Amino acid sequence: MSKLSRRLSRQVMVGHVPVGGGAPVVVQSMTNTDTADAAATVQQVYELWQAGSELVRITVNSPEAAAQVATIRARLDAMGCPVPLVGDFHFNGHKLLSQYPDCAAALAKYRINPGNVGRGSKRDEQFATMIETAIRYGKPVRIGVNWGSLDQAMLARLMDENSRRAEPWPADAMMREALIQSALESAAKAEELGLPGDRICISCKVSDVQDLIRVYRELASRCDYPLHLGLTEAGMGSKGIVASTAALSVLLQEGIGDTIRVSLTPEPGEPRTKEVVVAQEILQTMGIRSFTPLVTACPGCGRTTSTFFQELAQKIQRYLREQMPVWRERYPGVETMNVAVMGCVVNGPGESKLANIGISLPGTGEVPVAPVYVDGEKTVTLKGEAIAEEFQQIVQRYVEENYGEGGVRRRDGRVIPLHIV
Repeated sequence: MSKLSRRLSRQVMVGHVPVGGGAPVVVQSMTNTDTADAAATVQQVYELWQAGSELVRITVNSPEAAAQVATIRARLDAMGCPVPLVGDFHFNGHKLLSQYPDCAAALAKYRINPGNVGRGSKRDEQFATMIETAIRYGKPVRIGVNWGSLDQAMLARLMDENSRRAEPWPADAMMREALIQSALESAAKAEELGLPGDRICISCKVSDVQDLIRVYRELASRCDYPLHLGLTEAGMGSKGIVASTAALSVLLQEGIGDTIRVSLTPEPGEPRTKEVVVAQEILQTMGIRSFTPLVTACPGCGRTTSTFFQELAQKIQRYLREQMPVWRERYPGVETMNVAVMGCVVNGPGESKLANIGISLPGTGEVPVAPVYVDGEKTVTLKGEAIAEEFQQIVQRYVEENYGEGGVRRRDGRVIPLHIV
């Protein structure tokens, strides 16, 4: 993977996961279960972790939810799932953290929204309570500001100051400045209260792509805290994926961002884990990190009137993802493997030769055979009804032989058997 220049930030440890300070960009997700339902929450956290989420945020919004957090943590540990849990607090976090010490201890990080900590004279006191709890238990916090829940007192103050300018800023610029100042002032207050600067992360989320880019560029220039990226309320389906990709890719290319989340609204029947997959694919297609072998497949044209190659590409991609929880531990480096599933003779052989493993399926009117290429060399030609199953077996055998203990990595990133070197 190529190395993009990264913004230099402090490093914050969230459980065993380093954030910022040169650490790899971390993929984060969030449950949508009722945290008071410990069984459902444990199951979803486990599924998100299996999909590759390195931090999982859970809602802690009631005494019933707070009372279950320690149980959730214990059950996950018993299942061999060490993923750090981030508690999401709004409005009553100061009470819940004080009244449920087991919850405070079990969480790896607290998310605090300055706009929802409290009003008037109670705001500072309740914010201080949460920060003091973080200090007591040695926990980091994320100061998470949201466009939709901005501190109205701060916004009113900044608007008043703006009105006295010779050339007042536009309203949208003032909103962005309010987001940034809310985050930075809250972080400074946390440090004044005694929370070390290397236990603070910041986010300033909005739902508009261009506003998010502007906010984070400015925020990145004004602090060295690790930054969590994500469009809030990104949306459903392709809209949510495209908007998140557009915003996050620009910032990541500029070296901004230490953790990311793709806040997709799940469609009916769609797994919560899709947001993890999209976040990983953003990072992997940009060459920032590798998570799972990628499948290159042609889009199809008049030469490929059969859908067989599309079905095979989908089947192989699904197979690779399903294997990753096991492969990740057993075959280090397998996440960098490339597989090509091509649909006709035009680009099929060429793309297949460039992949670690590639198959060139016959197009319309072509001879019904499928040559397979391994590390650029044609090794076998498949034909008949079981091409998909046979190709899958070839992929499995390649992984076992080339990414196991008997393999060694070449300079070009491929792995070849040790006895050939």
